[in-house]
Amino acid sequence: MAGLGGLLRGAAAAAAGTALARRLLGTDPPGGAARWTRTNHRGEPVSMLEGPAVAAGLVAGTLAAGGGRERAGAAVATAGAAAFGLVDDLAEDTSTRVKGLRGHLGALAEGRLTTGGLKVLGIGASALVGAAVGTRRTGGTAGHLVDVAVNGALVAGTANLLNLLDLRPGRALKASAALSLPVAGGAAGAATGVVLGAAAVAAPGDLAERDMLGDGGANALGALVGAQWAFGAPRAVRLAALASVVGLTLASERVSFSAVIERTPWLHAADRWGRRPADAQDATQSAEQDPAQVPAAGE
Repeated sequence: MAGLGGLLRGAAAAAAGTALARRLLGTDPPGGAARWTRTNHRGEPVSMLEGPAVAAGLVAGTLAAGGGRERAGAAVATAGAAAFGLVDDLAEDTSTRVKGLRGHLGALAEGRLTTGGLKVLGIGASALVGAAVGTRRTGGTAGHLVDVAVNGALVAGTANLLNLLDLRPGRALKASAALSLPVAGGAAGAATGVVLGAAAVAAPGDLAERDMLGDGGANALGALVGAQWAFGAPRAVRLAALASVVGLTLASERVSFSAVIERTPWLHAADRWGRRPADAQDATQSAEQDPAQVPAAGE
């Protein structure tokens, strides 16, 4: 069970790491500021430097929080998700953009490797390695291998799911905090402090639409939250969580999460909390074609 000391250490290290990384990156952005700048639905510039800053804070906080092999496994999965997410952020060919998990897997089936497809493979591999490191053996070899496979899938799936939610300012930060809290008492529960610490530092710029997580930040947050569930929940709960993640991911291919949030009063209120007031353009553009935190070319 996570102790208060681990939670506080993780929160402090994540907050400090995120703030320091964001400052350093902002002072001298790798490749120049233009490489990290996108245009939001208001026609305003938004920086993607929040993503690597949050990822750095998450890894630093996870290592500082303690927790044995669960800590190591979570750090591996988080770093891998951040790295492959950044590749997709910075190297994607926007002239031939492929959308959604189905699109990237379809391209792979045709022999074409998109940056999104590379991200799917890379996050899956790093999640599996993280699961192998962080999963404690509680029975025979067969049962352990099943646990590793389930945990790896849960980590990778949650990394993807958080990224699907990153279509409005602050949404992925709020979702990661909400999903992290229920497993704060588990074996990797100190990561709750890590998530909250990094989110607290990133939230002002994200909600004000100066910064965005991008794939690198959102995938990293999702991987860490997924690792908490993978390493801290009973097998039955993990299987239920994995089924939920898979179901939501499949649903996202047909259903607009933003539209559902807009139609559900309590979700809409939570989503709008802390954000800049909506303008006329917000009200007229469609839910999924109006991502406040993606390049103007679209998601």
